[in-house]
Amino acid sequence: MASAEQYLKPEVIRSVARLDLRAKFIVEGFLSGLHASPFHGFSVEFSEHRRYSQGDDPRDIDWLVYAKTDRYYIKKYQAETNITGYLLMDLSESMAYTYRQELSKFDYSICLAAALAYLMVHQQDPVGMMAFGEKIEASLPARSKRSQLANILALLAKVKPKGPTDIAGNLRRVAAMVKNKCLLMLFSDLLSDPDPILDAIRMLRFAGHDVIIFHVLDEAEVNFPFDGMCDLREPESGQTLLVDAAGIRADYLDAMKELRDRYRRECRAAGADFVELDTSMRFDRALVEYLAQRKARF
Repeated sequence: MASAEQYLKPEVIRSVARLDLRAKFIVEGFLSGLHASPFHGFSVEFSEHRRYSQGDDPRDIDWLVYAKTDRYYIKKYQAETNITGYLLMDLSESMAYTYRQELSKFDYSICLAAALAYLMVHQQDPVGMMAFGEKIEASLPARSKRSQLANILALLAKVKPKGPTDIAGNLRRVAAMVKNKCLLMLFSDLLSDPDPILDAIRMLRFAGHDVIIFHVLDEAEVNFPFDGMCDLREPESGQTLLVDAAGIRADYLDAMKELRDRYRRECRAAGADFVELDTSMRFDRALVEYLAQRKARF
């Protein structure tokens, strides 16, 4: 039987048919590896506890946790721990692309979003979802009930990538729909003009929202492994272009690096997290970024 950490690998998770089991296995694989990460002990904090610090009421110490860990943790209260999160899913047709990986960009994003929903519901944090193309196609208001996970998984299983997208416009629509300060988690390949997208991210940050951008690309979009004459197709417009792969490889890789560098730099300046992922990568990098963003709030 595969170890829990195996389920952090996209090629393994692909063999699991049900989305709820994928989410569970990713999370369990991630939590089982936390002892080797800078978040040692975070799984205890994650279960509605936090480390005792000077000034805390000793009566709040959880002695059962102390007996297991030899460390002092106090019980968190509901008002102290709750953060409302929204999963924002890009439905652009380009998200359906895969070159040779088991999961497309969209499949990878769906699995990651399901795992994050599983984590948030486990924490009793309200979580909702919005999926968009040119406009918002589907939405679920944030809830913390256990039944919310099934609602989100059902919606994630239903939505499909198709047609063009308007990332910036929909981020602004999300801002108008979400009244309180939230954690907004965007899953997208960001294959659009970066200027309006970055403006929208800055607007969300100015409004007080925490923002994590999960930039999900296919492995081939990162490494450009093509040879010879290639017929490249732009998925949203259908336009094709015949190119010499060797002749454009260096320029393509430079342009991709420049794009990601710009997003990383400008998101950091705005106080947003930018997580670079491709469909060959294990899921734990994105989950660590989520926990880091959550931990920074307390």
